[in-house]
Amino acid sequence: MTAAILLVGGRGSRLGGAVKPLLELGGQTLLDRTVMALAGCAPIIAVGPVLEDDPRLTWVREDPPLAGPAAAIAAGVSALHGDDGVLVLAGDLVYPDSTVRRLLTAPIIGDAVVLRAGGRPQWLAGKYRAAALRRAAVGLGTRVAGASCQLLLGELAVRWLDDEDGVSADIDTAADLDRARAAYREGDR
Repeated sequence: MTAAILLVGGRGSRLGGAVKPLLELGGQTLLDRTVMALAGCAPIIAVGPVLEDDPRLTWVREDPPLAGPAAAIAAGVSALHGDDGVLVLAGDLVYPDSTVRRLLTAPIIGDAVVLRAGGRPQWLAGKYRAAALRRAAVGLGTRVAGASCQLLLGELAVRWLDDEDGVSADIDTAADLDRARAAYREGDR
């Protein structure tokens, strides 16, 4: 079974410090929407401060806290056992159901299959071999704290999936949140 690592520990600085996974879209938090989208995955490792008591989630923390997405991925993969595929997702995805569906149906060729929007890697919308994530984290060692996803994952053998319909959209700013809510009201995806 495919596992999942869900990154929920960012600062939300461009949203005035909002806890992005707890933002609501269509009457549900982004966290709840993503956990529901991951219903066929186990285990689901949530990396960040505990945001809710949900038995479907195993909570771990990056070290040090707020050390960035590379450190969060390293903490998440260290909590996994086995070398099966693992989804790595941001906790602020607008369309987690579409993202998960697309990734679960895409075979991993090499180390990973990752969505790419407008030519830019969406590292937090990908499916990876757990062994490849472990290798990348070990390769960075203590430099993983504060490292970018590009530094952690950029050397992996990736199969790119072009995201032409925006399923990997996330919420970084108030304008992103407004767009997501407008799309939800219009029944988009």
